[in-house]
Amino acid sequence: MEIDKAIRESDDRRLKTKYNNAIYVIKRALALYSIEEVAFSFNGGKDSTVLLHLLRAGYFLHKMEQKCSNGGLTSFPIRTIYFESSAAFPEINSFTYDTASSYGLQLDIISSDFKSGLEKLLKANPIRAIFLGVRIGDPTAVGQEQFSPSSPGWPPFMRVNPILDWSYRDVWAFILTCKVQYCSLYDQGYTSIGSIHDTVPNALLSISDSCCKEKFKPAYLLSDGRLERAGRAKKFSSSINNVGNGSGSVDSHKSSLLVASVIAVGEEILFGTVEDQLGPSLRRKIHSIGWSVSQTVVVQNDKDSVAEEVERRKSTNDMVFIYGGVGPLHSDVTLAGVAKAFGVRLAPDEEFEEYLRHLISDHCTGDQNEMALLPEGITELLHHEKLAVPLIKCQNVIIFTATNATELDKEWDCLIELTRSCGFLPTMVPYVSKHLQTNLSDVETAQPLSKLCLEFPDLNIGCYRKSRKGPLIISFEGKDQTQIESAVESLCKLFHPGTFSGIH
Repeated sequence: MEIDKAIRESDDRRLKTKYNNAIYVIKRALALYSIEEVAFSFNGGKDSTVLLHLLRAGYFLHKMEQKCSNGGLTSFPIRTIYFESSAAFPEINSFTYDTASSYGLQLDIISSDFKSGLEKLLKANPIRAIFLGVRIGDPTAVGQEQFSPSSPGWPPFMRVNPILDWSYRDVWAFILTCKVQYCSLYDQGYTSIGSIHDTVPNALLSISDSCCKEKFKPAYLLSDGRLERAGRAKKFSSSINNVGNGSGSVDSHKSSLLVASVIAVGEEILFGTVEDQLGPSLRRKIHSIGWSVSQTVVVQNDKDSVAEEVERRKSTNDMVFIYGGVGPLHSDVTLAGVAKAFGVRLAPDEEFEEYLRHLISDHCTGDQNEMALLPEGITELLHHEKLAVPLIKCQNVIIFTATNATELDKEWDCLIELTRSCGFLPTMVPYVSKHLQTNLSDVETAQPLSKLCLEFPDLNIGCYRKSRKGPLIISFEGKDQTQIESAVESLCKLFHPGTFSGIH
């Protein structure tokens, strides 16, 4: 079979992995359902073109295992569904009919909308499963697995998604490696084809000739798969919500108190093997923008431990910052824990995968795809030109990838720059503080300080010693300098002059 042979002879390890996984899904479906019970939804696009040839190869290999093949594939017995639309490109229609003729597809043409057309088809035929060319990142892909029952309100059938985890690069690697025909629009700069009303050539592939007429390079030359849908008309809306669940502007938060918590993931910190330098630095940074830190916690490298802590903090804090445990190692469980806390799955993120591919090149093979798995449906990548890989934001949880204080400084500075335009981490009224030093004992100061805390509830009044025999240091911190001065004056009046001295 020419498709299987082309892949086997390819040097692309990643493509081989993707192919093998897709073929496994197809053969599994063909083992679960009879040929009369399966169908294939074909729309003439690149994804469904790839799926057509995967199905051809999968069906051939399935029959080979059953000892039923004569060595060639002369027909394609899987029922093929094509939803014809007046808004479809003529080139898509032509390619679809030509393909059906070339490969002997049993084409069922449906002119009504997808749902009602599907209902009629399933009533008239014993179809129980439909192969779909859905990929992660498609609007309809959220929540889907390789085998996913149809959604409530739809006719019952099993959605089978063999290429769910394929990227733009994977699709074109397959098409070019196997030398299969595809719709001519892809040679005219179209990278993602919808209807004639919402699709134009991708401007990133634009070239100008000597006659100043705009031309476009073919779709497979798009180097950055993250921009596949750049030729689709978009309805723009703000993708970044304000802090927490509120809808007020940044200015409305200025005088209020926003609270964050910090989670460190790492058994090395718990065991005392390494000293946590990021935690103190991060708390100072959060404090510097006028936020309060409610709690810092260190959890072990365990998905459930991370999930439990994130779930607890995300509902009681305006923002949760987490670091450690991000990467391909067995101990890197942070993203899995965050996903579990939000009740979503980890799914391949093509945009993030492209960053990783540019960063580590050939080392990012199909076998290491778990590096690009992110919490599905809640993840936003925060891009900055100074960062090789974007920061990861899952609703009100921000995940740092820094491993030392210098890297954290860089990530934090980029985050602050991004928030100036997006507003999801507003800068609040800064904290001010004052410190006093005294040789009084703890017993002598205990009751006056307790009363002072009741008198000035908006201030954080604390005390500590650098050594047991050293002087007692009393700190006053808040957002109102006048209140701090009043509290200091009230305390000093209770003792003899000179009992306290200021620390600068």
